[in-house]
Amino acid sequence: MGGVVVKRSSWRLVVPAATALAAFGLVEWQANAAPPLPGTPPAAATAEPARVSDPSPPPEPAAGTGGDPLTTGELARARAAALTPRLAAGARDVTGAAGPEYLSAETAADGATRQAEVYYYDYRADRLVKQVVDLATGRVTGSYSATGMQPPAARREVDAALGLLLAGPFAADLRDGYAAATGRPFAGAADVVVTAHVYRARPADTTGARACGVHRCLQLVAQAGDGPFIDLDHLIIDLSGRSIARLS
Repeated sequence: MGGVVVKRSSWRLVVPAATALAAFGLVEWQANAAPPLPGTPPAAATAEPARVSDPSPPPEPAAGTGGDPLTTGELARARAAALTPRLAAGARDVTGAAGPEYLSAETAADGATRQAEVYYYDYRADRLVKQVVDLATGRVTGSYSATGMQPPAARREVDAALGLLLAGPFAADLRDGYAAATGRPFAGAADVVVTAHVYRARPADTTGARACGVHRCLQLVAQAGDGPFIDLDHLIIDLSGRSIARLS
């Protein structure tokens, strides 16, 4: 993996059951106690009624309806159906292993039947792949692919980009930036929370980042666990080419 220096472009009152029962017992005891003194409001007027609530969420349904988000079971079935033998054998994921990189899945906006659209990225051909799965039959009813389409990065891709950065010639940029922001030495990937933006080449970019947009490239956003951000805007991680460009 190489490092290339390029020019930077100008740019979210539940009461536990035991507590509720204890409260209920207190109200009952108060209701059966001696009559209150004159002028004292009745207990029923001053005491909060006891409530018992179950905080557990209801079980997830096996299947959604209409445009509802995919349930866990539907997502698992859709992914299993979408990963056809041909796609599994011909594509490559972000690590270079056989099979495409799973990105996301959603319910289809149209159609008389409930369908899932499953998105993958094939790093072998640098193309986005969409597989449409009929959730009732488990069959793939449509398969599409296109180059030059770059949806938001999946978690595995962000982690892979961070790994490339830490193993490459610009790792010091993260280490030094972390130390400057926190006053502590950088101990490793667990020290930061990382997200990413997809990066596309701009007119002023030269060789190091010019392929971004055709290649899958990320620009990392790193934050220390206790809050400060580390500026990494000048580093572009090319996941397709497994290289890093530094904008200057």
